[in-house]
Amino acid sequence: MTTGSSVKRNVIASWGVHASNMVIGFFLTRYTLDVLGVSTYGNWLFINSIAAYANLLYCGFGETISRYVSKYHADNDQQRMNEVVSLVTYIFRGLGCIAFAAASVLAATAQWWGGWEGDMLLQVRITCLILGLNVAISMSGTSFGGVLHGLRRFDLERGVGFAFDIVRLILFLVFLREEWGIVLIAAIFFVVTVGENLCYVLFAYHLLPNLEVRWKHVRRETLNECWSFSTMSFVNTIASQVINATDTIVIGIMLDKEAIVPYYFGLRLAQFCRQPIDKIAHICLPTAGSLHSEADRPKRLRFFLRALGVVVLLITGLFIGAWYFGRDVLNIWVGPKLSPQDHLLAHRVLMILLGAHLIALPCNICRAFLFGLGIVRIPACIYVLEAILNFGISIVLCHSYGVEGVAWGTAIPVTVIELGVLLPYAVRHLGISWTRLFKEGLWPAALPLLALWAYAIIVSRQSWSHDDWRALILIAIAGGAVLGGAKWLTERPFWLKFGSTLENPRL
Repeated sequence: MTTGSSVKRNVIASWGVHASNMVIGFFLTRYTLDVLGVSTYGNWLFINSIAAYANLLYCGFGETISRYVSKYHADNDQQRMNEVVSLVTYIFRGLGCIAFAAASVLAATAQWWGGWEGDMLLQVRITCLILGLNVAISMSGTSFGGVLHGLRRFDLERGVGFAFDIVRLILFLVFLREEWGIVLIAAIFFVVTVGENLCYVLFAYHLLPNLEVRWKHVRRETLNECWSFSTMSFVNTIASQVINATDTIVIGIMLDKEAIVPYYFGLRLAQFCRQPIDKIAHICLPTAGSLHSEADRPKRLRFFLRALGVVVLLITGLFIGAWYFGRDVLNIWVGPKLSPQDHLLAHRVLMILLGAHLIALPCNICRAFLFGLGIVRIPACIYVLEAILNFGISIVLCHSYGVEGVAWGTAIPVTVIELGVLLPYAVRHLGISWTRLFKEGLWPAALPLLALWAYAIIVSRQSWSHDDWRALILIAIAGGAVLGGAKWLTERPFWLKFGSTLENPRL
């Protein structure tokens, strides 16, 4: 199967799985808010945002195992693959123990850093311990998920995630209640994590029967080989964590925990839009690693432009849809738990963050290709600069403009750093001209997006029930059909023939 068809297959699979995940996520987010209430739900979001910093403990080895598994699998070098997987697995096990120890410290000091008292303080402490154990278990199995990713078995990776999303949904419906709600949520996530990682282990050994995770395979030479890549990948992870998880913490500390909720709903809807598209970058990293030779350069550039065009088409299409219909989605989704002012605020946050994604997601394709080719130091440092600006601007603007200022604190650095620094660097090092980037990567999306924009304007001016899910679903399906149909037409050979006829009437 060609690289292009592989991208199409995995993008389609990603969107299919994510469509189901989005339905589940939509329902569970609203259901959890209804069961727990705004105050308790705000406490959960605040604690979970702090727990998300455990991702830093991966130290960049998640991307390392993906890159080297894809490289050594392409080279048919089982011994080197065993050495890399063994090294990363033992490192993750040690770091998992550190995560649980850190969670224990947080639990013991919760009254100091969170200001909780009484029964809520006890719940927070138990929740911190469960989340710490959850991280430890997750890290133990992450290396096997990395094996699936390196082998480009994204179908299995996403299938496991989808299956346990269903399990999570069932557990929420059966067990979640207002009393001890945050403890129950943490326990449900723990059960799901154990199941997911067991599946990753089973699939990894099924696909690689000769895979061995043994201490005897852990070698200093392997660590030295992986260290430079993982160090810069770790720097990149730190930056990503600061950008993606700091917002809610800044709001919780500078404003109050209930103020997190309207921001979170705008953020969460933006994440629903971002996540399936971001998977394309995850596909690009191991694929670029397998096309690392100079002989593969033409194929690699075609793959890059194809992936870039798909990302631009999808995220811009979602931005157009959210501009005209995002507020209706939020109003139906969140319901009366939030005030009309909070609904409006959530929509503004959504549009600011999606505007940032218009730039960030295409640039993530550039970053993934650079990482796949082993060019990590400068892209990681650029990302760190963006994270520092994000953190500083978010604090300043939160003080002046509240929750909306935090969203602008994310959008401004993305615009300046990704467009002004990362993109020119990537174009130069990938060896592609600006003309070709525009002509083959960006321009093919123009006509389909114009068609979608016209459709959105026409539909938004019609009289329809703005509080009816069925109407919104039909509008979304028709919008997808307009976008896909226009894209299909622009790629047909008769259009090329028609264009040639216009240039030369004698044809």
